[in-house]
Amino acid sequence: MAAAALGQVLAPGIHGSCSFLVWRLWPDSRTPGCLSFSQAADLQLQLTQKPHKKPDPSKPLVFGKTFTDHMLMVEWNEEKGWGQPRIQPFQNLMLHPACSAIHYSQQLFEGMKAFRGSDQRVRLFRPWLNMDRMLCSALRLCLPSFDKAELLECIRRLVEVDKDWVPASTGTSLYVRPVFIGNEVGLGGGVLKGRAGGLDSCVPDVPFCPSQPSLGVSPPTQALLYVILCPVGTYFPGDAVSPVSLLADPTFIRAWVGGVGNYKLGGNYGPTVFVQLEAKRKGCEQVLWLYGPDQQLTEVGTMNIFIYWTHEDGVLELVTPPLDGVILPGVVRQSLLDLAQTWGEFRVVERKITMKEMLRALEEGRVREVFGSGTACQVCPVHQILYEGKHLHIPTMENGPELVLRFQKELKAIQVRRTRWEMGWTLVPQRSSRPMCLWTELLWPRTRLGAK
Repeated sequence: MAAAALGQVLAPGIHGSCSFLVWRLWPDSRTPGCLSFSQAADLQLQLTQKPHKKPDPSKPLVFGKTFTDHMLMVEWNEEKGWGQPRIQPFQNLMLHPACSAIHYSQQLFEGMKAFRGSDQRVRLFRPWLNMDRMLCSALRLCLPSFDKAELLECIRRLVEVDKDWVPASTGTSLYVRPVFIGNEVGLGGGVLKGRAGGLDSCVPDVPFCPSQPSLGVSPPTQALLYVILCPVGTYFPGDAVSPVSLLADPTFIRAWVGGVGNYKLGGNYGPTVFVQLEAKRKGCEQVLWLYGPDQQLTEVGTMNIFIYWTHEDGVLELVTPPLDGVILPGVVRQSLLDLAQTWGEFRVVERKITMKEMLRALEEGRVREVFGSGTACQVCPVHQILYEGKHLHIPTMENGPELVLRFQKELKAIQVRRTRWEMGWTLVPQRSSRPMCLWTELLWPRTRLGAK
């Protein structure tokens, strides 16, 4: 099938002002320095000789505490561009003390999940959307460009290698964490020995180019892209949904217009830990981030926020803040919008919401449910907001929570292939003789979901 016939698949709105394609099939032009198809085809594979014991399925999995046997790594330098990607045993990194990722936060990350389906096949959930967001973040940090299809092919191979680590219990998954950092090696050139520091004996020796390290604030001359995997458990016990309370304090601001709040950068997360501890000190589980003199609702902790209410005009509505540069374009956020538009049962709106509107709606009894969405929890209900010393009750749980549970059920059905919408939302990490760019599971047919 020719690229001209397939055209280009777009995801309007998922990245706001970032006008990148979510997917390009058989691109006829590439950004200089991008990973090439030949490089992904030559992916090196070095299997560990010391496999770790897999977690006991009878015990709960804690997020980010257990790692699989292998990782993906690929280096870039200003002179030669991208090196050869490789899958190798999980190991520590070797960084120069002047590494720009450490000093100036020239680093980003992504987060996606792979699920074991009812047919025992493993599926990545809409990973191409993460690839698009990752490229946007990289270009914002002046990190080198890369081909999204090539990186996803490498990630697919990594998940295939460690597919036995994907848990099978209800609500569990394999968390995929790509990381991209500025990495000024600056060791004079030569070869990094794979066995250095007691690493796995089958780790390959890695050549690197000489570079003069610098403490200057500038685009990195070297970079490192790597991917690690973690088996993780359910965010909620069983099928129960545990609501959270929020601290809404306009003193603290997560992001602002003209900043980088719409990119998934590590620098956006570290400063929020202090506020999270402040919320816990006041008896709240999460933070409701407000912005501007009108106190706009932006995000919940590290999640996007949704409000299900009856609008002032009397119309039942699901509303979430727009992608105006302050909001992170969440993959689950986009998925909930797509599902809601498909149902056609209530109005779906992306617009600014203020605390004044929320207070008025609560006073008039128009609020039905408030919840957050994200990769870790999928959909998280809210039952209380602490604002200006007052505890505002949110009737989410009294209303079912009907919409929260429905979204949870629909997403789970898609992720484990129990619904007709599975095609186009997941990617199976399994070898195929067909070119990757022809896989129908890579296409995201928004028209099938009724999106306009």
